[in-house]
Amino acid sequence: MNTSINIAGITFKNPIMPASGTFGSGQEYSEFVDLNQLGAVVTKGVSLTLWEGNPAPRIMETSSGMINAVGLQNPGIDVFIERDIPFLQKFDTKIIVNVCGNSVSDYLQVVERLSETVVDMLEINISCPNVEHGGIAFGQEPKMVEYITSEIKKITQKPISMKLTPNVTDITEIAKAVEAGGADSISLINTITGMRIDVQKRKFCVANKTGGLSGSAIKPIALRMVYQVCHAVKIPVIGMGGIATINDVLEFIMAGATGIAIGTANFNNPFVMPEIISELSKYMEENNIETLDEIRGIVG
Repeated sequence: MNTSINIAGITFKNPIMPASGTFGSGQEYSEFVDLNQLGAVVTKGVSLTLWEGNPAPRIMETSSGMINAVGLQNPGIDVFIERDIPFLQKFDTKIIVNVCGNSVSDYLQVVERLSETVVDMLEINISCPNVEHGGIAFGQEPKMVEYITSEIKKITQKPISMKLTPNVTDITEIAKAVEAGGADSISLINTITGMRIDVQKRKFCVANKTGGLSGSAIKPIALRMVYQVCHAVKIPVIGMGGIATINDVLEFIMAGATGIAIGTANFNNPFVMPEIISELSKYMEENNIETLDEIRGIVG
């Protein structure tokens, strides 16, 4: 029985990793979770300079998930390299760094800095607004997606996974553009734009008015998009969106996903990832499954 997976020549001991933005940069959860057990630690988004994020309130529960409008708050690449990478190096797990930016230049400068470090993979968050082109998210226009992917690949030898926004008409069109640009894998889905209103206060529940909806509410949509993308491209997919149980994990693998990222569930249960890793091994043993390749994409 072997729970390991391979993405872009990198072997992960198992497919389970946190979704970016739900696990800090690892240190924040390390007193609850043995990071050595995880296939990888995916960090929160890292930008060129300090981002303060959006004004409060920034998070609000929904009946089946949560809405967040944190705004990718982070201290910037200098602090991340000095503080967070040395901490993560202490553990036997892969390091995937999520990269965000407001311009192509921002992305490239952060990628260039990280290329000189020991991190294993870069996850490029193209749900960020492109301030140079009217604020449209980088990941919503296929030509821009292909361009930014190819520009990043020119300057780094690190494998890159492009993290896609689901807020598009046809997710396969964006996935094909990413593949054409030379991406090594695809991460999806990011959050879906949503809103809540406090009827007593007659105000929006988050100061930004809208935010990213995550949690179990989006799982069926995420599963459908992962399935579509796995059939549209040949590169590996890291699936995410509402995953909270072993059955959720198995559904995504059977839909074609190679890696599995767990996000909002970490807030409800900080131990969810080690629990699922144990349950995955148990499932494989009970069902005589030697490798996850035996069930990946099995639904056809």
